[in-house]
Parts: sequence; C-alpha cells; structure tokens
Amino acid sequence: MEENQKQADHGQILAKWNFPEFTKYERKKSWYFWVAILIILLLIYSIVTINFLFAVIVILAAITFTLIYRRKPYEVTFAITEDGLSADERFFPYEILKNFYIIYKPPEVKKIFFEFKSLTKPRLAIPLEDQNPVEIRKFILEYLTEDLEKEDEPLSESLGRLFKL
Repeated sequence: MEENQKQADHGQILAKWNFPEFTKYERKKSWYFWVAILIILLLIYSIVTINFLFAVIVILAAITFTLIYRRKPYEVTFAITEDGLSADERFFPYEILKNFYIIYKPPEVKKIFFEFKSLTKPRLAIPLEDQNPVEIRKFILEYLTEDLEKEDEPLSESLGRLFKL
C-alpha cells in the first residue's frame, strides 16, 4: 500500500521493471593479472613523475572498484510514470530531462538512455531487461523527444562492457 501511495504521487505507472544496479561480469584470472600489471605500471609512472596525488587516486580507484564488485548488486526498481521517471527513491520529472534514445542490439546492448537538460548531470542509462522497447518508446514519446541520431551506445558504456568494468 505504501509503495502504491509513493507512486501515486508521481501519476499513473506506465511501465515498471527491476534490474541489477550494475552488471557483474565473469572474469578470468588473466583479467585480474592484467589489471594488476596496469595498476603497478600506473604507480611506477606516478613515482617517476613525482606525482603522488596520482598514486593516491590510482590506489583509491582500485580499492573502490574492488569493494563495489565484491558485493552482490542490489535490484533497482524503475518506473515510467505520467510525471517522470522513478528509480527506487529517486524521482526525475520530465521537466529536467532533455531527450532519450534506445539502443537495442541484443544480446549485448538493451538500454534506454536519458539525457538531462543540465550539463552537469551525467546521462541516465537504464537496462531494458525483458521489456519491449517499442512499448517503452511509445510511453516515453508522449513526454520526451527521441534523439534519432544516436545509433550506438556511448563510448563509456562500450568500453565498460569491453573491459568488464
């Protein structure tokens, strides 16, 4: 009842599904070996260039990635409503969103991307999971314009998938 009450504040739910917070890739031992080599090379570079702040950043990044990817990703509940987008406790009204685009190239890529009007906010990438992209597109087109020029996923997403990050 409480969940329906929260959702009711944002209008009727047009579509709703769950997805994992992040993709947990299966990695071979060789992947860990090459990442360790890369970290060591970056640390050597930071010492040679006497850039200790860079060394601290490399170490913190390695620790952060290790801590994040050792735990199980939690399930995010995402909803498209009449008033905006809801991702767990966060709500994004349509007024702050600029446009959207869908990249659907199964099995590798099945995502919808939302871009914000504010340049300081990163794009919002939502996995479509088993949702019908045509239906989802139909719902969102009532509220946002679609960027039809985008035909491929952003480079950061491609690289993340390629390097299993």
